[in-house]
Amino acid sequence: MSQPPSLSGPLVAFDFDGTLTVADSFTAFLRWRAGPAGWLRGLAALGPATARYLVDRDRGRIKAAAVAQFLEGVEALQLSEEAERFADQVWDRFMRPDALACWEDWGKKGAHRVIVTASPALTVAPFARRLGAEALLGTELALDPDGRITGAFVGENCRGEEKVERLIRAYGPDAVLEAAYGDTSGDAEMLARAAHPGFRRFRQRPDRR
Repeated sequence: MSQPPSLSGPLVAFDFDGTLTVADSFTAFLRWRAGPAGWLRGLAALGPATARYLVDRDRGRIKAAAVAQFLEGVEALQLSEEAERFADQVWDRFMRPDALACWEDWGKKGAHRVIVTASPALTVAPFARRLGAEALLGTELALDPDGRITGAFVGENCRGEEKVERLIRAYGPDAVLEAAYGDTSGDAEMLARAAHPGFRRFRQRPDRR
């Protein structure tokens, strides 16, 4: 097991969807990639999985079903390239100005800024690179031996207590989380560990003029 990174500044964690962004990035990406007709066909095929979700509320299961429906068999390299194009196209209407200001402010303070997201790390990675994130922790998509998406995850959906587990694995059990920002119950455990938690702190929407 590798040693956790040595932090030269405070550790600050940001949720991604709804916190740094105005909407769920993975849903938006799948819809963008599938196109209107493909999106509707995919939603129809997800009917049984959606019905199960209404009973068990298992977000990981419904997300895995969506990955299998829309992405199974796609090469990871191709998906990465598509995610890059998607990020370029939606950035200006997707990112919250007040969240970006907070992100930049922590950067000026020398913070180690990590995005901790339930969305696949592969599709969030272009946003993380553009932000200059020091690290990205997200749900990992399983690949077959040919580098294609299988529809399963490597490990758990990165939500709730799993966000804390990812931070511990990355930075060690004694790492001090100076601040954390999130917007749903899936961020509660992460926020509870932060010296300065920010729940639904960011409200601004980008100017679409």
